[in-house]
Amino acid sequence: MPAAPRLHLIANLWTLWDHPSVNREWSLEKKIAAIKDAGFDGFTFRLDREHGRLAQKHGLLTIGFISSGNPAEFATLIRQNIDGGARRINVQLGDHDTPVEKATRLAIRIIEEGEKHGVPCDIEVHRDTCTETPEKTYAIAAGYKRATGRLLPMTWDFSHFAVVKHLAPPFWERLIENPKLVQHARQFHFRPFNGHHCQVPVTNRTGRISPELRQWHPLLEKTLETWLRGKQDGVDLYACPEMGPVRGGYNLTQLPNSWREAQLLRGIIARAWKIALRAKTSTRSSHQRPRIHA
Repeated sequence: MPAAPRLHLIANLWTLWDHPSVNREWSLEKKIAAIKDAGFDGFTFRLDREHGRLAQKHGLLTIGFISSGNPAEFATLIRQNIDGGARRINVQLGDHDTPVEKATRLAIRIIEEGEKHGVPCDIEVHRDTCTETPEKTYAIAAGYKRATGRLLPMTWDFSHFAVVKHLAPPFWERLIENPKLVQHARQFHFRPFNGHHCQVPVTNRTGRISPELRQWHPLLEKTLETWLRGKQDGVDLYACPEMGPVRGGYNLTQLPNSWREAQLLRGIIARAWKIALRAKTSTRSSHQRPRIHA
């Protein structure tokens, strides 16, 4: 019997910036221990040896991160993440004005460099990078396919496209335009959003699921359903409930704490995954939707 695909839920250390406060921020080890205690399988960050040591100590896997458009530094950045034990590396490539042809060459270069060092690199959909818009992203993917004969390995974060395109729900009708690229991906950043804000709160002031999260939730369902329709036997999928902190502007001071929200979102993603996987492997109707609650 084919092995089922495996979901790994990954926290972003960025979520824990200035947690629990700017003046009392936890140590790196305390953050990593909290990630383990919260039920995550691993964490992601721009890794180094200390991240790798603490991940091993606490029984967590690691996903690396690179933000660069300079091919001269690709090998060094990849090795630094390998020192942190990276299973894969998420790459924010180039800038918003990097031409498609150059971005395609950069994508080929960093993916080949990762393969040479034994770690897959995935190009993230993100604002202020070469994948800022759907048009550029799909053009780069097409150029990569022509040059290599392969699909572009990507990290999907649909929040960026939603804001750039000022979308209204249901979001999935516009965002899942290329199912093959979605199915080929191994990393997803599941941050709830709407067409005006790249991050909306998971909960409201009373601690209940927010109306904005409920508007976003069908996209989560459709993304998992679409991904599972691919040939995913035995494949590892890495999903990050990526709630940004106040520092940097993703969260706002009057909204719920980003670390608490990320933990709640982890559970929401896990439940959606179980239902999508059960629907794929059973004869029961796939129209049932998971209940979402805080």
